[in-house]
Formats: sequence, C-alpha cells, structure tokens
Amino acid sequence: MGIAQTKNLLRRLAVLEQEAVEAINRACGHEVWQSVGFDALDSIEDADRRARANYYYGQLQVVRELQDAVA
Repeated sequence: MGIAQTKNLLRRLAVLEQEAVEAINRACGHEVWQSVGFDALDSIEDADRRARANYYYGQLQVVRELQDAVA
C-alpha cells in the first residue's frame, strides 16, 4: 500500500472513530464511559440505547485495531 493510500485510510478510520465516539456519547448521555470503560455501557437502563452503545463500542474497537495495524 502506498503512502497516499495509507494516509487516506488513516483519515477515514479517524472519521469512523469520531463518529463512533459521538454515537456512544449520545447513547450514554455523557462522556464518562471514556474514562470508566466498557462497563459503563452496561449500566444504561434503556435496552435500545445500551445496544446502540455496545454496537458502536465494537466498531470503535475494530477501528482502533486497524489503526494500530496500519500505523
């Protein structure tokens, strides 16, 4: 993979990372999960919001793994 392709991939991954963080913040209603971790998502009472937060947390983990592999 060329340098330009790598940079473009990293930019797209950064956008996906930001979107996932924002979606988790909306689902949780706060940013505390970032310091507490995954356990904070399980405390969400609304099942739909908890499912959404868990989905985006999984997406966030995949994006970060890809970023680590590419960088």
